[in-house]
Amino acid sequence: MNLIEVKNLSKTFGQLKAVDNVSFEIASGESLGLVGESGSGKSTLARMILRLIEPTSGVIAYDGITNIRRECQIVFQDPQTSLNPRIRIGEAVGEPILIHQLLPKDKIQGRVRELLELVKLSKTYASRFPHELSGGERQRVGIARALASDPKFLILDEPVSSLDVSIQVDILKLLKEIKNELDLTYLFIAHDLSVIGFMCDRVIVMHNGQIVEIGAKDKIFNSPQKSYTKKLLNSTPKI
Repeated sequence: MNLIEVKNLSKTFGQLKAVDNVSFEIASGESLGLVGESGSGKSTLARMILRLIEPTSGVIAYDGITNIRRECQIVFQDPQTSLNPRIRIGEAVGEPILIHQLLPKDKIQGRVRELLELVKLSKTYASRFPHELSGGERQRVGIARALASDPKFLILDEPVSSLDVSIQVDILKLLKEIKNELDLTYLFIAHDLSVIGFMCDRVIVMHNGQIVEIGAKDKIFNSPQKSYTKKLLNSTPKI
């Protein structure tokens, strides 16, 4: 069953066509990779799916998602920019629960502790401020905050590209564990095909706002049909 279907989606900013007549689907429980160079339209596409920006034309259909704001969430590349430096981690993670009125106020603190444990952080982190955490710890908090609204679908927008390589591996393994434990659906955005290869079942390759190639991971990696896909593969360490 498809959780999300994108049909003939386009977004224009003035004379720039950031996304150009894009169509694809995301199956429930799938991890779909979206890869391309900077400026290829990946993040614009993600923000349209989340309804953070409206498309110029085309349709996005959601099957089984009734509340897009709650059930579709995003983890950003740099958690430092998405966390308010003036509020403690516990308040930041609990905020979506409060906004969507998912629990009584006296139950939120317990849920925050559960979410921190889910991302392998102790409950003591709830009293800390973002500047007291490392980059990897802040990204774990970003993941916990995205999970606070009990989403069905997560967009992961370059979630490890700003981290050291050793920390990247830990975060990717964590994301895999969480997906399996919570039965989530992922759209994983990256420019690094080795990361996509580790995380995803299928791959979309974008260039200049258009889908160049789409298919199963093994097919894209082992038998790419388009020259742009071959270029990306040749510029990536062997998977």
